[in-house]
Amino acid sequence: MTEFLIHHDADPADLAIIAAVRTQSASFKGMNSGVAARPGYDQMISAIPGADTVTYSAASLGGVSGHWCHPATDALGDIAILYLHGGAYVLGSATAYQNFAGQFAARTGIPVFIAEYGLAPERPFPHGLQDARAVWRALSAAGFTRLAIVGDSAGGGLSLSLLEWASAEAAAGRGAAPMACAVLSPWIDLALTGDSHQSRADADPFLTPAMLKICANLYLGETDPRIPGASAIYGNPAKLPPIQIHVGTAEILLDDSLNYAARVYAAGGAVTAHVWHEMPHVFPSKFATLQAGEAALALTSAFLRDHLAA
Repeated sequence: MTEFLIHHDADPADLAIIAAVRTQSASFKGMNSGVAARPGYDQMISAIPGADTVTYSAASLGGVSGHWCHPATDALGDIAILYLHGGAYVLGSATAYQNFAGQFAARTGIPVFIAEYGLAPERPFPHGLQDARAVWRALSAAGFTRLAIVGDSAGGGLSLSLLEWASAEAAAGRGAAPMACAVLSPWIDLALTGDSHQSRADADPFLTPAMLKICANLYLGETDPRIPGASAIYGNPAKLPPIQIHVGTAEILLDDSLNYAARVYAAGGAVTAHVWHEMPHVFPSKFATLQAGEAALALTSAFLRDHLAA
């Protein structure tokens, strides 16, 4: 077994649920690829159960709007988590993601800020990355010194791009250094080079290569997808803080995670990729029904607590 990979077998009860999900999603697989899909996507994400102990407040950091998720007892004022949501750089919102991001606040006891970064096609690359950087600068300027980044799907890829930039900035004496980063099913390679785009195409209940190609084009336009800021896998994997990745084998983005983790590990980085067999894209969002989802959230929360408490 490769040292940085941890494999998790699927529970039979989870497999039955995933089989039902695959049947239910067959009619709309790969269809969430444009602006028209935003209301439906937000409705789906908003349905994720929230934590009763978390409260929410709208805010703006660095000129970027978003929402704070406050745990019942906030940690000391120098500690926070920045959450960057998924949606293929075209869909998703801070409002819709409150319940899911709030789970990390509840489970870690650390406040979470969800950034409303710009979406394509209205605000294509590099606007999303610029917004994430602006929020990071604002958090640092506000006195937050213990910071972590969490993201799912496209937000996971954006998280890793931000992680590299923020780490370099801190090394140069500009701003707080990120202490950890956790990503769920991250979309890291917008050049779509991973073999799993084909080998896992039938197994993936939600995503298709054609859908991701449409979204990548909307986000990047004429920009080369191999620019590090656009695709973190082409960046510099050296001198990054600890990274935890969760990915399922039933998703076409599997190789994004495996290839990125291999690069970080080869560069001497502290990275762990949890590979969950037969689980689909961003399966931790199904924590209420999937045992694997609950387990992944527990591992992620423990990872964040351990590193932010240092």
